[in-house]
Amino acid sequence: MKRARRLLAAASCAAVVLWIGGNLPGQYQKDPPDFSGSDYKFPTPTHPEPYAGWERTLDAGLLAVGLAVAAWLILKKRSRVGVILLGMASLAWFGFWRKGCICPIGAIQNVSLCLADPRYAVSLTIVAIFFLPLVAALFFGRVFCGGVCPHGAIQDLVLLKPLRIPRTLDRLLGLLKYAYLAVAVWFAAWGFAPFLGGDPDITQASRRFVICEWDPFVGLFRLNGSFHMLLIGAGFVIAGMFIGRPYCRWLCPYGALLAILSRVSWKSVRITPDKELDCGLCAEACPYGAIEDLRAVKASCLSCTRCYEFCPRERELKKCPGDAPPLVQVELQ
Repeated sequence: MKRARRLLAAASCAAVVLWIGGNLPGQYQKDPPDFSGSDYKFPTPTHPEPYAGWERTLDAGLLAVGLAVAAWLILKKRSRVGVILLGMASLAWFGFWRKGCICPIGAIQNVSLCLADPRYAVSLTIVAIFFLPLVAALFFGRVFCGGVCPHGAIQDLVLLKPLRIPRTLDRLLGLLKYAYLAVAVWFAAWGFAPFLGGDPDITQASRRFVICEWDPFVGLFRLNGSFHMLLIGAGFVIAGMFIGRPYCRWLCPYGALLAILSRVSWKSVRITPDKELDCGLCAEACPYGAIEDLRAVKASCLSCTRCYEFCPRERELKKCPGDAPPLVQVELQ
């Protein structure tokens, strides 16, 4: 059953890629809509792509490499230090150097608009950046969140003493990211036009890239955002000192997609690699409420590897690599 769900999810991703890719050549050959004689002007993109094509290709290549390294560090090497270093490198490059653009989170809007409007051209690098973490999630879970996403990295680095969020409240807040995803797709594809008669000119003028406009961290990455967005970003950073990744858990629209696909992932985080040790230390260590019944929940686990550090079985295995020590039960006091 799980294998069938994985195949279905992979087939769905492939179908969307082929749909977009098949429309790309025609879109690039078409002229933009002619609005001569009207007062309409093309809006300046909130988050323009990097200017040079080779830079976009480099970003896609580095994203692919980062995902592969993250999967190796999280599932094979099981290294918390390695994940932290990778997150810092991703934050430096994709965050502050690339100024948060282009990213898989914002690419949701580009892909949605491309599917809704054949006049809109989207580059193959945006398609790659959008789909690479999704494909990785099908195979390895949310490794993008764990070590490659700059939004996740900045929240992970500032976390000091996480508060325990009641599970019911955590789940209710987690529904917001699905609502945000739906709103973002709708506004990128159609805007207010369906409520105003569906005129093509109204459609073009009313579309909004709400993810980019309300991204709480891009203003910090660019150091020149509007006052209210810098204030919101600072609020998330401060909240992230005491609440484990609030944006990732409750608001990230791309996290909603990753949560869906990671449910059927081929491999994912196992707190101990050979035998489960039901001591409960991992659940105490997880700041995201992603461990239930002493097992990591695929959809919620952000692959931060914090649980590895607190697992006595993990420490014993690192002391005796290649030679599994006897299993010792440790009970919480």
